[in-house]
Amino acid sequence: MNHYETVFILNPVLSETQVKETVEKYEDFLVSRGAKMIAKEDWGLKKLAYPIQNKKSGFYHLFEYTVEGEVISPLELEFRRDERFMRYLTVKLDKHAIAWAEKRRTRNKQKA
Repeated sequence: MNHYETVFILNPVLSETQVKETVEKYEDFLVSRGAKMIAKEDWGLKKLAYPIQNKKSGFYHLFEYTVEGEVISPLELEFRRDERFMRYLTVKLDKHAIAWAEKRRTRNKQKA
């Protein structure tokens, strides 16, 4: 099992319920293929550094999970097929990145 982080940007024209449904759909996609979700973060609507598809903002989300490596390719294929996604990035975390992610999660819990 490898440790991964996926950050994705959803189209800003989606309603709040559509965004929630999309996030749940892909969370279920991962869990159905044996992923163990460690953290989910909703970063909200943020301004983009440069326009993507003529949009200047997007809904940012982060998934942190462990799963077998062969699941990532079908996940990213689904991201490419779904028009609600503007951008995505999946990164395999090493031991240093895992430690940093744990610090980030504890810091975010303390803020809340």
